[in-house]
Order: sequence, then structure tokens, then C-alpha cells
Amino acid sequence: MKDDLDRRWHDLGEFIREQRNVGQMSLRKLSDLAGVSNPYLSQIERGLRRPSAEILQQIARALEISSESLYIRAGILDEPTSTVDPIAEIRRDQTLTEDQRKSLIRIYESFRRENELTAAADAANGGVTDTTGGVGNPGPDDSLSRS
Repeated sequence: MKDDLDRRWHDLGEFIREQRNVGQMSLRKLSDLAGVSNPYLSQIERGLRRPSAEILQQIARALEISSESLYIRAGILDEPTSTVDPIAEIRRDQTLTEDQRKSLIRIYESFRRENELTAAADAANGGVTDTTGGVGNPGPDDSLSRS
């Protein structure tokens, strides 16, 4: 039991370090943004300290990630056990008109179809996504006004 708890805190610290590295943030910068001391944050990252929910919230805010993700990793919150059905939730929302519910469902389903098509195209291209915007369309690096 104690080993499981120690492993959880160690994993939490590794996750915080990974998120800090992804954000290209130094330990000192994160400690400043989170409002905790540099040595304390270092101990958290190494799994030596067990931060409170409030400290985790400050760290999450500084990393620009959800505090819930840190709470789950720390064992403060349980992972969600069920998936949410967005369409059922839209249909259940009585604050929307019937036309609004239908519109939201159509938009949601169109996004899902678009993502499925993109995933299928990526798989067909060996995982490479076309970011050029198509032939004749400006891509993200193209300028709209050329000299």
C-alpha cells in the first residue's frame, strides 16, 4: 500500500516535470509562476513531497493544464468511470430550443465526420497531414499579400 502511494507521488512529480519541459519552462520559472519555492517544487518533481490540492492547483495554473489532471494523478480525485454522450446531453438540455438542439447536434456530428475523414487520410498518407490547405489555397506559411 505504501509502495503504491509512493509510486503515485513519484509519477505525479514526473508528470509535472514532463509538462514543464513540454512548456520549455525552467524549474525556477515554474516555481515563480506557481508561487512555491524552487526547492519545494524540485522535491515535488522527485516525488519526495506530497503537495496539497491548493499547491497542485497553483502548479496546474502555471503549467496551463487542468488541475483535475493533477488531482487524478495524485489520487485526490478518481478517474471518470463513464463516458459522456454529448448528443444525449444536448437533447437533455431544456434551456435550448428544439431548433438549437438540432443545430448543435448537426455541428457536433459534422466535426466528428471531419475528424474521421482526416484520420483516415492521415492513415492513408502514413500519418502525414497535409497542411498546405490544398492546391491553390494558402497554407499556414503562405502570405495572403505577396509582393
